Amino acid sequence: MPSVEIRPIEDKDFAIWLPLWKAYQRFYGVDIPESITLETWARFLDPIEPMHAALATVGEHAFGLAHTIYHRSTWTASDYCYLQDLFVAPDARGGGIGRALIEHVYAEARRRGVSRVHWLTHETNHVGMRLYDTIGDRSGFVQYRRLLD
Repeated sequence: MPSVEIRPIEDKDFAIWLPLWKAYQRFYGVDIPESITLETWARFLDPIEPMHAALATVGEHAFGLAHTIYHRSTWTASDYCYLQDLFVAPDARGGGIGRALIEHVYAEARRRGVSRVHWLTHETNHVGMRLYDTIGDRSGFVQYRRLLD
């Protein structure tokens, strides 16, 4: 694959971002309503929102995405960065795009003075976890949650 560029999304990127977003949803077996997708996209483009998105592109084609949310912490004076979504198109996996996206997130977090980047993955995502084990540290924490009405 030619050189991959990791860059923040731009308004014109919706058409190349959306197929990756839909494929990510299929990977996790969810169907996020179109209204939420459009709201999420608008948040990425709003400079006062703490949500950001980056794409891995070659020319006009996107092969991966990373979505981040910056948030306060009760444990530090600096913010944390939550890497909420990370996805690489199946036909582009194994070429370093996932690692490059995470490194982009790390670099942007450092630039913003953030003290921690954290993320979750499903326990069945063994391929992703092989990468994560080389680029991050397992915290030992277990996530609990409850969906509210």
